[in-house]
Amino acid sequence: MSEVVLYEVEDRIATVTLNRPERLNAINPELDEALIAALLRAEADPDVRCAIVQGAGRAFCAGADTKRDDSSGQPRDFTPIEDRNRLEAQYRRWMQIWDLKIPVIAKVHGYCLGRGTQLAVICDITYVAEDTIIGAPQLPLGAGWNSVFWAWHLGPKKAKEIFLPVGDTITGAEAAELGIFNAALPADQLDAHVAEYARKLARVPKDLLGLEKLAINKTQDIQGFREALAVGFEIDVIGHLAPAVLDVNRRIREDGLRPTIEAWQAGEF
Repeated sequence: MSEVVLYEVEDRIATVTLNRPERLNAINPELDEALIAALLRAEADPDVRCAIVQGAGRAFCAGADTKRDDSSGQPRDFTPIEDRNRLEAQYRRWMQIWDLKIPVIAKVHGYCLGRGTQLAVICDITYVAEDTIIGAPQLPLGAGWNSVFWAWHLGPKKAKEIFLPVGDTITGAEAAELGIFNAALPADQLDAHVAEYARKLARVPKDLLGLEKLAINKTQDIQGFREALAVGFEIDVIGHLAPAVLDVNRRIREDGLRPTIEAWQAGEF
């Protein structure tokens, strides 16, 4: 297993840890693939009843890694077809989590931004520390791909309120109150709460857990869950070609991510 993801099993519970703490567990292709491989490994293990996904260090996941695509460590330009294929592959990876025959619990703390919120939402059960910072990317980097995950749980009004501004965040406590996550706990109680819930799942026969998850997911699929997420990534491909997004990516390449965020927050765009 790649070192960007740690994997261990104890008492019928697999724990999968995103392990890029120096990047706040931002998702790059290596982490993406290793995460899915670890969860498939848990599903295939007859002794594993459920899995916990967590982040090492100060964050659950700060989103997609902007330093991801070429040897210079800077974002590269994609053709529209390459971009669509790339996002479709990500969509299919998320749906693999959705379709796993074991329940997956997300344990969220610190920061949960952008693509990190997608991961937290696609997991079956999500518990969060009350003080977690949750929200959209902090720059205008696209449109539609993150918000559809939220709209499904929050409804259109609240999703628009949060995502139409760029960079808005809410706390873990607010996320649980709105219903996008299951519950929020004081940070020092999160580990114990998740462990106790996982132990409850570990007592249930594995085949029954899989069937119960399937039954609930089927109701969501009938209502259009898969199609909604697919529409989101298709729209995001268009968003990546918007002049403002191209300008932001140019500034990230030239000035770096943090100066670009500061310039945006200062109203320089």
